[in-house]
This record gives sequence, structure tokens and C-alpha cells, in this order.
Amino acid sequence: MNSVIEAVTQRIIERSRHSRQAYLNLMRNTMEQHPPKKRLSCGNLAHAYAACGQSDKQTIRLMQSANISITTAFNDMLSAHQPLETYPQLIKETARAMGSTAQVAGGVPAMCDGVTQGQPGMELSLFSREVVAMATAVGLSHNMFDGNMFLGVCDKIVPGMLIGALQFGHIPGVFVPAGPMPSGIPNKEKAKVRQQYAAGIVGEDKLLETESASYHSAGTCTFYGTANTNQMMVEMLGVQLPGSSFVYPGTELRDALTRAAVEKLVKITDSAGNYRPLYEVITEKSIVNSIIGLLATGGSTNHTLHIVAVARAAGIEVTWADMDELSRAVPLLARVYPNGEADVNQFQQAGGMAYLVRELRSGGLLNEDVVTIMGEGLEAYEKEPMLNDKGQAEWVNDVPVSRDDTVVRPVTSPFDKEGGLRLLKGNLGQGVIKISAVAPENRVVEAPCIVFEAQEELIAAFKRGELEKDFVAVVRFQGPSANGMPELHKMTPPLGVLQDKGFKVALVTDGRMSGASGKVPAGIHLSPEASKGGLLNKLRTGDVIRFDAEAGVIQALVSDEELAAREPAVQPVVEQNLGRSLFGGLRDLAGVSLQGGTVFDFEREFGEK
Repeated sequence: MNSVIEAVTQRIIERSRHSRQAYLNLMRNTMEQHPPKKRLSCGNLAHAYAACGQSDKQTIRLMQSANISITTAFNDMLSAHQPLETYPQLIKETARAMGSTAQVAGGVPAMCDGVTQGQPGMELSLFSREVVAMATAVGLSHNMFDGNMFLGVCDKIVPGMLIGALQFGHIPGVFVPAGPMPSGIPNKEKAKVRQQYAAGIVGEDKLLETESASYHSAGTCTFYGTANTNQMMVEMLGVQLPGSSFVYPGTELRDALTRAAVEKLVKITDSAGNYRPLYEVITEKSIVNSIIGLLATGGSTNHTLHIVAVARAAGIEVTWADMDELSRAVPLLARVYPNGEADVNQFQQAGGMAYLVRELRSGGLLNEDVVTIMGEGLEAYEKEPMLNDKGQAEWVNDVPVSRDDTVVRPVTSPFDKEGGLRLLKGNLGQGVIKISAVAPENRVVEAPCIVFEAQEELIAAFKRGELEKDFVAVVRFQGPSANGMPELHKMTPPLGVLQDKGFKVALVTDGRMSGASGKVPAGIHLSPEASKGGLLNKLRTGDVIRFDAEAGVIQALVSDEELAAREPAVQPVVEQNLGRSLFGGLRDLAGVSLQGGTVFDFEREFGEK
């Protein structure tokens, strides 16, 4: 096994020893004191199955088989979640065929960052993760379920479900995806038209036509953003079936995989005699494996927040420094847009997750001492699912070589010897950058900064022609406690236009850029954020900033004495609209980005007493 990965894993285990043990004790005590169904009164049970059919009522009453929960993010406005509409019936039919039952425990909200991008609603986005986690817990709190099934895909939904699921870690859990939409126009063409629109070359009609040709049918968006990185993550954690992430919706294989997920879940419940609770699957080692998958594929920077928050929910303390150190040891094996021209469908066709896991294992880059929903170890995750002659999913197909080495490569010949993530440190705090999307010649910028309090200010300055020069854009008061940490992609096209003109440009912000982080070097998630005393709140336009992604440096070239003498900027007052006022309490509770930007105080729950 790679010595760096082994050392980082062991360091996380040691750092988390007390909190992890407290979490495990809580889960084991919960199973002992509150086993599913068995301590419910007659009145409790009657309420719980009142609406079931007579056969299901009888099965639940006997308490000899599994009752499966379904937590669903279905809604029919969002393409990624629309296919989930038919899943509950399929899940129930499959459970009944095994002598078990299934019930929809609850629904969770599923907002789309694509719809809210650049809009006021985006300020609810990050904390929708917390809402999803709490909604998940509410549905499962009835304590009626022997196994938990989670139907979710996109940005904050899957991390939120994971956090909620881990509060019920004494119960086995399986995640079930919906799959990507078929490929539309190439993502590179979409990005080109966005830049042309920003530059005034094309109008809204052309832009809408292009966007509609990209996002065109049911299924997940095909670029490698947060939604598709989620799917990679849950496979690497071992809580989703191998190779199931990127199978099209509405296909025979997709339905077969959903049925197989139910069968697998039923078989690992306590009532089946092969009890495999979620806390045995999500461990320090599997969390490290998910980080390695993130790095090897150049996945979404949102997961520097989400993986930290999910890990803390399981009593595991992971830091950005851990991720940075791992990134120096993990090679980049995939090029999927925005880190390349291919989309996730091409990634799947080239070998997908099966090939990725095979190569990472062959290079000694994964913790093998793990348990997944498939059993011990990771060998099962090297195989692709196929339909057999009975219409069932089987894992029989190895992927020994890449089917397209412009998309995925072997560990012996990677796209880059290091992963796609870098920690940035300096007097402005700590942030992250996805360097895999940035050309080497654009990774170092030293220039005067221009300070903005919102992305709209930058766009307005661009339209006025004031940004035709080398500069570092500082966009502050965009962190979790300031305004909910919205994504800031409206700035990407104008900054890309300036970069194409030959100007040296970079972005520094306490906000997010997510999985669509592009070719402009962006130091994001800067912590501490401006509203919590970060030195971003003392920068002034004209201050020179050194931004060196290669060396991991983000430094204002201003003396400590000068910065200390300055009065901090005051956050602008923002109109409370589109539900934003309801999230004020969450903004007040928000932790720092370094700790996942979460409102949940797991340190209090699992820390020293």
C-alpha cells in the first residue's frame, strides 16, 4: 500500500479515536436499546402500518423479516430526480418477493444549483444539505425500519442524506441513483457560448438554445460536477452498488440495479442473519477511499466541504491538510469536463468506476481493509454490472484496459502524477483550488486585487470595460455565516474571456465554485471567512496578492502591521427574499468551511465529556 495513504489514514484514525469510539458506542447502544419495531407499542405499530395492504400488515406484525425504509428526493421539476418517481413501487414489489416489506419513510427537498445559479435562491443551497439531513432523520425517527434505502442524486442531497443516515448508523443503508441523461452538445461548446454571451457576441436566444441542448432530458447533468462526484463518492464508500452510478434512467439495467439494491439491503439486515450496519461500512478507511476517488477523478471542490461534514457525522475528523497530502500521492486518472472534454457517459463507456477502482487497487492506492454492502474488500467494485438472460443484474465483466485513454488512464501512465486538489495557505487564511482544471501556465498570478462585495459587482465592472488588465478578483462576504455560501459561477465566463485575452487573472473568495470550477485559478472556501474575522475583510483594492497554486500559497503582500491597523469592512445589508430570511438561524450557527461549513455540532456530541 502507498506509504502516504497509509500514514494519512492512520493519522485520521488516531486523531478520531475518541470521537469515533463515542459514535460507535452510541450506535451499538441504540441498536440494543431501540431495535427497529420491537419496542414499539401496539398503538405505535397500528399507526405505522395502517395504510398498508393486508399482506404487508401481516408481514410486519410477525416481525420475522425486514421492513425497508425509502427516503426519496423525487420531484419532477429537476431532471436528475424525476426518474425516482417509479422507484418506490419497484422497491416494494422486490421486497415483497423476498418476504419483506418497504415503506416510503419520507421525502426530502431537492433544490437544483443549476436552476438557482446566480439567483437569490442559491443562498439556501449549502444549508439545504442540513435540511435534507434533518428531513432524513425525521422520516427514520419512527424506528420502523430494519434497512434504509436512500434515493438521491444531486449536490447537497446525497451529502445531507449521508449525514442523516449516519444518525441511524446501527441500521444497514444502501444508496440508489437515477443515472445521467444522454449526452447533449459537448460541454466545451456550452462553455464557449457562455463566454460569447458574456462578451456580447451572442444574445439570449443563442444562449438559451445552447443551454437547452445541454440540459435536455431526464437524468443527471453530464458534466463532472457535484452531482456526479456524489455518485463516485458513495460507490467508493461502499454504500452503492458497483458500477451503478452512471447507467441511463429508464433502461432495463437501471431497473435491474434498483431491484438488486433492494435484494442486497434485505440480505444484510439483522433479521436476515447477516447484519451489516452502516457504521461498519462508513469508517475512517472508507472515508479516505472516497477522498482518493475525488482526487483521482478531479471531482467537485464542494466535497472538501461535504466529505469533512459527513466524516464528522460518523465521529471521524478529516482536514483539508489530509486531502492536500493525499493529493500529492494520488495520480489523476480521469479527464472529465471541466477537467477535460469528455462527459460522464464517455467516462462510463471508457471503463468508468470499475476501471478506476481496478487501477487504484493495482497501484496500492486504496484501503482494502473495508466492508461494503457487497462484502469484504473492494474486488467487487472492479466489475461492471450487466444484464443476464433472466433480466437480472450480474457483476461479471472486468475492465482490464481503458477503452479510451483520452478519458481514463492506467495508474502507470496518468494524466498527472498528482491529484486535482491543492490546499492554499497564507496570511489570508486557508482555501482550496482544483488545479486539475487549470492549465499549468495559469496557476501562478501576482497582481493587484480588485475587491468586490458580490459577484454582480464584478460582472458590472467587466461590462464597463474596467477589468482589461492583470488582477486578482476578491469577492468577499460569501461564506456560510455571511450569506449561506452560494456558488459564484456567474463570474466564470467573464473571467474566462479576460484570461483568453492574455490577462493574468485569478479569483479569491470565501464562497464556492463547486464541481464546475473551470480554467481560471480560483482560491475558494477561504477560511476564516470575512464575516468571521478573516483578513479578506481588511483587503483594499490595489493590494497585491500572490496566488501560487503550485506552491499552495495565497498571500496578501501587505505588512502585518498595516493589516492590523485597518478597520474591517462591514458586510452589506442584503434584502431578505425568496426564503432567505428563514435561514438566518442556520447562518448564525454555521461552522467554518474548514470543518465542512455545517451547523451540526458533532464535536459536542462525540467530543470529550
